[in-house]
Amino acid sequence: MESGAARQNSTATTARKSGTQSRPIPRKYKRLTHENRVLLLALAAGAPALLVTIILLWSGDFRNDTRWTVTILLTLTWLSFAFALRSTVIHPLRTLSNMQSALREGDFSFRVRGARSGDAMGELMLEVNTLSQMLREQRLGAIEAGALLSAVMTEIEVAIFAFDGERRLKLVNRAGEKLLAEHSEYLLGKTADELGLFDCLEGESARTLEKNFPGMSGRWGVRRTVFRQGGVPHHLVVLSDLSRTLREEERQAWQRLVRVLGHELNNSLAPICSIAGSLEDLLKRENRPADWEEDLRRGLHVIADRSEALSRFMRDYGRIARLPKPQLRAVSLGYLVRSAVGLETRMPIDLVPGPDLTVQVDPDQVQQLLINLIRNAVDATLETGSKVEIGWSKNGNAVHLYVQDQGPGIANPANLFVPFFTTKPGGSGIGLVLSRQIAEAHGGTLTLLNRSREQGCEARLRLPLQP
Repeated sequence: MESGAARQNSTATTARKSGTQSRPIPRKYKRLTHENRVLLLALAAGAPALLVTIILLWSGDFRNDTRWTVTILLTLTWLSFAFALRSTVIHPLRTLSNMQSALREGDFSFRVRGARSGDAMGELMLEVNTLSQMLREQRLGAIEAGALLSAVMTEIEVAIFAFDGERRLKLVNRAGEKLLAEHSEYLLGKTADELGLFDCLEGESARTLEKNFPGMSGRWGVRRTVFRQGGVPHHLVVLSDLSRTLREEERQAWQRLVRVLGHELNNSLAPICSIAGSLEDLLKRENRPADWEEDLRRGLHVIADRSEALSRFMRDYGRIARLPKPQLRAVSLGYLVRSAVGLETRMPIDLVPGPDLTVQVDPDQVQQLLINLIRNAVDATLETGSKVEIGWSKNGNAVHLYVQDQGPGIANPANLFVPFFTTKPGGSGIGLVLSRQIAEAHGGTLTLLNRSREQGCEARLRLPLQP
């Protein structure tokens, strides 16, 4: 064994005794140790030959000094070989015992010498060295994983709490300390009720909670799960601050709203103000042109048109903001698709029917969604004179429906779902917005992308078969 493995036998023996014996064994139950048994067997193996030799020696015609000399030499040789055999058998076992003691104490740097294949003891030592190396790698991996987990828990911005079966706090990260405005030394060991976290351990495992804490208040996303440590169930509670995210989303929504409203209002109010000013100047003149009444009628007509456009804009915006909740009922998907296809009269639609499926949807809303997708595809295809294809398929617990066209494709994908953004003359810019809202209200998704192998665009609608 290497230098580090040369532990004192007394230490290993004491460690083994302390780990395996709780009280002394009565004398009548004591047995010979393994070392003494090996020694006795070695002595017994050589004793008959020694005895026969001594009998022949003393019964023969030899001098007494020769007899005693040979007897002593044979006895010493016999004892030497017996103790050598004992040492040969016991030394590797003590080496392995010390190695096992080192592994038990968590020291995996020791290696046993003489590990080789083709030898029974050598193969045993080889396996022990392999086991030590494997345990060392596993321990290093566990230490590195623990260090990574500790760093993540320290730096992550969500509060993490771990409670034992008695709901006493056993672990808290830096965000949790900040939330409760206390250092972990004062928090560990307290109950969830004392920390104000009792309601986080009750109710649904994933929910939103409005709560005030000593260090912060607002809306919180609560996630709770159960894990076991030492065979005992523990509760892990994760609190994430939703207020900042919601405020940021709200701010961006207001910015988009103000930008869209400002754009539409300026488009309508600017010409109204300009024409109204021109008409006022016309009426102030004493010498008006001969066709001033015609100019007045045209100006008022433009003002009326822009006012009507502004009214339509506000009406369309109200449709987006007040989309009713879907009234779900079982409907044949094929019926919905065929009904929407039948309403398009400008060109024939290629229908590729999929499996006969029944979906739980609001038929009016989903049919309006399909009409919007088909109308957009036909509008794009009329520019190139090609075709539109619609079909569906089942994928797990959802149905995937597609609408493909061979038009010019999507020029500005970033603004596809921006309200009132449109590239079509006379378009309202709310069709796709409403369609996506309808899909998401049903627990589905709607995406549009340019086709990779052919020219045109593909709309992909995903709806769950069960709500």
